[in-house]
Amino acid sequence: MKNLTFSAQICNHKSALQLFAMKFTHNLDDADDLVQDTLLRAMRYENMFKSGTNIKAWLYTIMKNTFINNYRSKNIKRGIIDTREELNYEQLSQSATDNLATYHFMGKDISKAISLLGTQYSIPFLRYFEGYKYHEIVVELNIPIGTVKTRIHVARQLLKASLKIYNEEFKKSNKCN
Repeated sequence: MKNLTFSAQICNHKSALQLFAMKFTHNLDDADDLVQDTLLRAMRYENMFKSGTNIKAWLYTIMKNTFINNYRSKNIKRGIIDTREELNYEQLSQSATDNLATYHFMGKDISKAISLLGTQYSIPFLRYFEGYKYHEIVVELNIPIGTVKTRIHVARQLLKASLKIYNEEFKKSNKCN
C-alpha cells in the first residue's frame, strides 16, 4: 500500500515536471521521455526518498541529473558516430583508403609512446583512459588525488608531443571541414 501512496504523490507532480522538462528539452516528445524517465527512476529509488522532505525538489533533482546524463551520453555518441545521412567525399575517402597496416603502425607508435612515459605517468593515464574515476585510481595507487591529476595531465602533454606527427596529419586531412 505504501508503494501506491508514493506513486500517487509522484504522479501529482507530473504536470509540473512536464513544464520543467520543456525548459530543458524545448521539444514536447523529448520532454515526455524525460518525464517518463524521471518517474521511473523515482519509483525505482523510492527507498532513497526521506519522508517529510520536499518530494517536488527531489523529483526535479532526479530530472536534472537524468537530463545531464542523457545529454552527455548523446554528445559522446555524436562524437563517435557520424549521424549525418548523406555521405561526402571525405567520409568515403577515409574509409576506402585506410587499411589495417596504417592502424597497426599507429598502434605501435602509441604503445611505444606510452611505454616511454614511465610507470609513474603511464599507469594513472591508462587507468583514466580505461574509464576509471580519479578516486578509484587514488585507491589503487595509494597517492593523493592531486598527484593523480597532475600525472594524467603530464602524460597527455608528453603523448601529444611525441605523437605530434599524427595530429598534423589529422589537421591536414580535415582542412575541408
